[in-house]
Amino acid sequence: MGLFRKRKHLKNEKAGRNVMQMVTTYGEHYYSWDGKLYNSDIVRACIRPKVKAAGKLAGKHIRADTGTLKVNPDANIRFLLSEPNPYMTGQQFQEKVATQLCLNNNAFILIVRDINGKPMRLYPVPCVMCETKYINEELHLKFQYRNGKTGIFPYEQIIHLRQDFNEHDIFGESPAPALASMMEVIRTIDQGIVKAIKNSGLIRWLLTFNQSLREEDIKKQVENFVKNYLDIESETFGAAGVDAKATATRIESKDYVPNAMQTKETINRIYSFFNTNEKIIQSRWTEDEWNAYYEAEIEPLAVQMGETYSVRLFSRRERGCGNRIVFEASNLQCASLASKLAMQAMVDRGAMTPNEWRAVMNMAPVEGGEQPIRRLDTQVVDLAGRLLDMAGDIGTEKFTAMSEMVARLAESVVRRQDMLLQAHGEGERDEAQDQYQGRDGPQ
Repeated sequence: MGLFRKRKHLKNEKAGRNVMQMVTTYGEHYYSWDGKLYNSDIVRACIRPKVKAAGKLAGKHIRADTGTLKVNPDANIRFLLSEPNPYMTGQQFQEKVATQLCLNNNAFILIVRDINGKPMRLYPVPCVMCETKYINEELHLKFQYRNGKTGIFPYEQIIHLRQDFNEHDIFGESPAPALASMMEVIRTIDQGIVKAIKNSGLIRWLLTFNQSLREEDIKKQVENFVKNYLDIESETFGAAGVDAKATATRIESKDYVPNAMQTKETINRIYSFFNTNEKIIQSRWTEDEWNAYYEAEIEPLAVQMGETYSVRLFSRRERGCGNRIVFEASNLQCASLASKLAMQAMVDRGAMTPNEWRAVMNMAPVEGGEQPIRRLDTQVVDLAGRLLDMAGDIGTEKFTAMSEMVARLAESVVRRQDMLLQAHGEGERDEAQDQYQGRDGPQ
């Protein structure tokens, strides 16, 4: 099978370099797929839910310093996350990067900065080969593009996402060795089915003549047999007869086609490799099933993207001041209607703004909906602090008089409650006595 070939890691000690190949050719470097894995409908179906979910992650710039938290305080970073380059939106950019990560277990993003060092553009690197080079004891990556050109960039200018990070110091492990055998089985099954269908139109009858005939006579006799007995428009279709000069023998086709269970088990192995299942692929999942898939596949990717973006886009000093990038699933469209309606309690308590809740319900924002609201019966309990603030505003004498008035009111409320409880107790005692007399009195 030409889709999968053996992957090799090579290390040149003298040059101090490592190479990761991104195509399926042999040579002095380490290559991977060149998109041929993406041609498989099973593989594409497996990675599509993860790619689509990664595109829906919302990137935000968070600045938490000196007890305050600000969301997207820098317009430059906000535009960089939503419009990474002139050719892609943030959603398209994240989907492309996630696709490269799923196919090669490596994805590279080039950061383009201005003269002041501020990041201005982000570009995914669609390379066919990546090679590590050390220049002045600093790690660089050399990319070879599909048009044959090359580019060398410091590793600090590259956002490198990777998974299955095991043997190599820089690159993630290619999925080629694990998938090669399974994809070979799938390809063989597909070819067997195609050949079986083609063989269904081959020779089904054999005419054996008992005497020697010329070639043109044999051909004419066969044509007459087909016309008279195998043509559906023939009057004798379905019934055949020959004389003693020939013998008609029916040939049964015995093409081997793998049973459905074998095919299904092989496909399930590929599903397991990509940590997915049939319900996720066919969008038949329940809320709990999607949450399980999200925690296993999407959330680790969101965490890795947030941490890697933060390290590359901000300096150490900026990160020390509380700057970081987070990717969150802001829209909970996968939640059921009951779960979305239950979020009303979070709006009442100020945990969500009305517009955030409306976004979950797929509704447009309203004016003033960015301000948190809180029900009066869920106010923050801080009576002592309010009284102290009031004492400073109205003076000590007035505050003392008001305190005494509040104390007297509290005492009257307590006495009133005691009286009600006492009256209620006496009423219950009288009722119990009446019921007792009713049971034991004369009938």
